[in-house]
Amino acid sequence: MKKNAITFWTTTSLFSVMMLFSASMYFTSPEVQANFIKMGFQDAFRIELGLAKILGALVLMIPFFNRSIKEWAYAGFGITLISASILHASNGDPVSNVITPLVFFGILAVSHIFWKKRIAPPVA
Repeated sequence: MKKNAITFWTTTSLFSVMMLFSASMYFTSPEVQANFIKMGFQDAFRIELGLAKILGALVLMIPFFNRSIKEWAYAGFGITLISASILHASNGDPVSNVITPLVFFGILAVSHIFWKKRIAPPVA
């Protein structure tokens, strides 16, 4: 049981910190802003995605949120990470830009698996 909690909190913390860092870069980095424009996105999407990452990271980290809200956060992050990988690949970006979202998708998946193990009712 303790292993499940340690794995959950380690992966969730790592993932959430990365998402918070990523969101902060969306608001402060001119390079990130330029990349969004280069990929054809409106500037409002960068701001919307940054806010969503902050809210999603908080939902994953704060225990009292409803299970349904947490599931939506996991799903939203999953869709975002897979979409980011596809977008970087289609723009001819370096392989590291294509693989990084998939690595974080893997961390997110481990977090989700161990979150489910933690909330599952004990087997009699």
